[in-house]
Amino acid sequence: MDEGIANAKMLVKNLVAGVDVAALLVKTKFYTSLCLGTTAILSVFAFLFLIPFVVDPAISTILADYEQNPVTCIAVEHVYAEGLSNCSWSSCREGCTNAALRCHQILVNYSKIPFEEWQKSEIDMKTVQWDVGETRFFINTEGCGYPPRVNCSEFAKQYGSKNLGTPFPCYYSKTYPSMVVARYSWDDNLRHLILSLVIPNVLFAISIGVLIYWYCPGCNRSRQPIDTSSYVESFHSKHEDEDEEEYEDEEEY
Repeated sequence: MDEGIANAKMLVKNLVAGVDVAALLVKTKFYTSLCLGTTAILSVFAFLFLIPFVVDPAISTILADYEQNPVTCIAVEHVYAEGLSNCSWSSCREGCTNAALRCHQILVNYSKIPFEEWQKSEIDMKTVQWDVGETRFFINTEGCGYPPRVNCSEFAKQYGSKNLGTPFPCYYSKTYPSMVVARYSWDDNLRHLILSLVIPNVLFAISIGVLIYWYCPGCNRSRQPIDTSSYVESFHSKHEDEDEEEYEDEEEY
């Protein structure tokens, strides 16, 4: 038993002794650099992609300064239209970059009475003094989104012609009082904005920082840099030798 353990230890020792540590470090640094460079590039593209789809809507929502507690709305008109000329605006669009060829246009009245208070008091609709009447109603700040989060058919069924005159919760903008939306959450909006700003930029900064630390001549003068050029040259020469062997085999054939 002891002899077997000793043989195993000796075998491990021989394997470790046969490993070229310097070459292993060069290979590790080479492939790590490739991964970091790819991460930095992808982070830039991800951030550019998030600007129109997350960052800009989130900032617009913050600037609109919506009432955080839902107030009371009723839909007073619902129009379904087709064609570019008839869809100058839309309460809901599936896709924020394409023109709307079919659209639902919903107008609402809203009162600043909180919806919870409205439900408890059962206010008579005939006696209500609406703060804003017949204003455009949107699913969110941009009036658009992407499935499955945004489904305009379901939105139209929930707030459209079948439910005209039925009170429902909504959110109005303190900055633009004529703007009313169905969905709003300060916490979700802020979380999406922070994540979309922090994650790509942190990944980019870490990747670029490590690469600069490794390859910038003046960044770390006290440390002897690992030369990866030898590995790159050997990597290319290996493939060149293989190509030459294949070419010679073809000539002999």
